[in-house]
Amino acid sequence: MKTLKDHQRKHHSVGITMHGTGRDPVREALKRHEERQEQNITILIRQLSDSNPNLRTRSAESLGNMGDPRAVEPLIALLDDPIPDVVWVALRALGKLRGPQAYDHLIQRLSNPDRWIRQGAVWALGELGDPRAGPSIVLLLADRKKGVRAAAAEALGKVGGAPYRAQLEALTDDDEHEVRQAARDALKKSS
Repeated sequence: MKTLKDHQRKHHSVGITMHGTGRDPVREALKRHEERQEQNITILIRQLSDSNPNLRTRSAESLGNMGDPRAVEPLIALLDDPIPDVVWVALRALGKLRGPQAYDHLIQRLSNPDRWIRQGAVWALGELGDPRAGPSIVLLLADRKKGVRAAAAEALGKVGGAPYRAQLEALTDDDEHEVRQAARDALKKSS
């Protein structure tokens, strides 16, 4: 089965266009796709400031899934949104994008009173993989919410949990299965 690259290589290396028209429909389709992508990113970034929280949420999620680093700064601005669900999705999107410029903003959210914001921030820090986050993440291993504790254990495994082995080992006796499992997984990654 031939791939798109094979098609392009064959037809472009010998200067042949399809159907003798002088046009290359594959190249034109790729160009249209890139143009639509640019338009979509611009629209989604603009929608992050819309008055409708559902639209802000969907736009943040889409930007995270698109993987374009231009979305990092607008998503950082969304971390101050008054709706916790919007902030949660922005945190998840920032984690997917792995933009190092989000680091300080994520660290600040670790002490937020909303558990979902703490959980999203610690997850995103794990995705960044920056070992500097370890001392801040380890504090959340004692959080009263199991999802936060599990996310903190998982994040420590991603940022380098070796210095926190004792704290992770203590978590293998947690009352909650998901926390115990996250601690065991983090310990395996840090061995």
